[in-house]
Amino acid sequence: MLARMARSPRKSPARRSPCPIAGALDLLGDKWTLLVVRDLFAGKKRYGEFADSMEHIPTNLLADRLKRLEDAGIVASSAYQDNPPRHEYRLTPTGEALRPVMQELVNWGRRHLPGTMVRAEATGNAADSPFLPGWIKLPRRPGRP
Repeated sequence: MLARMARSPRKSPARRSPCPIAGALDLLGDKWTLLVVRDLFAGKKRYGEFADSMEHIPTNLLADRLKRLEDAGIVASSAYQDNPPRHEYRLTPTGEALRPVMQELVNWGRRHLPGTMVRAEATGNAADSPFLPGWIKLPRRPGRP
């Protein structure tokens, strides 16, 4: 696997305030970015896997969000093919630090937004949801303990 040269983070635009919530929202607060982060936690690595997610992120936005996350040091990429160039993406330690934030968003959404469910509730397989709240009990699947 070919390693991509490390990019120095691009100069961030002037912040609208010194508030850490405002800064986090400037980076992560659009309607697509956290879904890309969710999919990385779920084990997706390649562009096509992200594009196939149930929300169907437009490919131009997907490319932009992956680049933005990489520039911010949340995601790293490495080439797995040269011609045409193809990359795999993974969370960096900074990206992994979003795990408890993502878990709490799932917990909040599941409790307060009627009709929402984690993927494992639809499939019955706990491995399908990296943020499965402990208080959700999945139905037993035939042939599973």
